[in-house]
Amino acid sequence: MATFVRKPSILCYVLRSVRQISERQTKQTSFLSRSYATERDNRVPKIYTKTGDKGYSSTFTGERRPKEDHIFEALGNTDELSSAIGLAREFCLEKGHTFTDQLDKIQCVLQDVGSNIATPQSSARESHLTRTKFTGTPITDLESWIDTFTEELPPLTNFILPSGGKSSAALHIARTVCRRAERSVAPIVRSGEADPDIARYLNRLSDYLFTLARYAALKENNKEIIYKRPE
Repeated sequence: MATFVRKPSILCYVLRSVRQISERQTKQTSFLSRSYATERDNRVPKIYTKTGDKGYSSTFTGERRPKEDHIFEALGNTDELSSAIGLAREFCLEKGHTFTDQLDKIQCVLQDVGSNIATPQSSARESHLTRTKFTGTPITDLESWIDTFTEELPPLTNFILPSGGKSSAALHIARTVCRRAERSVAPIVRSGEADPDIARYLNRLSDYLFTLARYAALKENNKEIIYKRPE
């Protein structure tokens, strides 16, 4: 009988001990989770900064300029160009085209173009110029790709209209945005505020997009619409 009484006492003691340990661990885990969450949240930057609410924005060099400044106009056009290429890329992926890796690379290069535009040389330090320098290597890539695609295309004897399927038409849209980006970059380059190679790159990129639009239509067996003077 004495043994029967002692066992429940021991069992109750063990259960209480386990429960207390469990509660301490739960509190510690909860505390650590709250601490980690707080620390993590503090590290996440907000997408909005409110620094542009008054119509001014900053260049990479720290200058504050009006948002209608030619620098931000060119940056906006370059950003729009990358978005247009991204949309065209999605149509090309749906059709199984093998050149989409080139479009990926071009979008990355456009980020570098934007960095150079956002670094006006008149206010840039040497460290700024080193980080945003644009080289001519991507221009050589475009020329090589253009030559490769052109070898498979029929000779161009007439003006063609943007057509040839969704992939081709979307690439034509990207081409026209590229021309606008080039026009907005031209005065920046002429004033010495940006590297001349970015203007050359955009000029060559529009030729590439035109050629690629024709190539996409060819590979999809879609007919391009030839310009005819309305009767």
